[in-house]
Amino acid sequence: MGEIARLLPASNIVVDLDIATKPQFFEAMGQLLERNAGLARGGVAASLAARERLGSTGLGQGVAIPHGRIKGLAAAVGAFARLPAPIPFDAPDGKPVGQLFVLLVPEQATDQHLQLLSELAQMFSDRAFRDGLATAADTAAIRALFENWEPAA
Repeated sequence: MGEIARLLPASNIVVDLDIATKPQFFEAMGQLLERNAGLARGGVAASLAARERLGSTGLGQGVAIPHGRIKGLAAAVGAFARLPAPIPFDAPDGKPVGQLFVLLVPEQATDQHLQLLSELAQMFSDRAFRDGLATAADTAAIRALFENWEPAA
């Protein structure tokens, strides 16, 4: 199991999150991570929005990896959401985003942060992986895709 699967508990996977904008998404993730990881809802949403103002975290192909640093966070935390209706995200290909992986790291986590983002970029560049996430029946199936993903040789 890769690093990403280790920081993504099933409770942080949301299937069919019904939101329409980036700010709504950031707020929904703040609520989720407040409930499941004990993080301050406003701090999560503010961190994600602040990073997004530097440039879109949309990768293209309907995927985004919003991320941010959280003061006082002990270890990286992940969350994944699949949206029933993709939302505008200023991705390089201009396509709306329907698969989002939120990555929060401690304020000082530089190398780890970059390694996790690199692994996520590899995962989401794998078309079979993206297609699997799009069609997975439930949270357990999505979790299994993250657990079983292997980088291409």
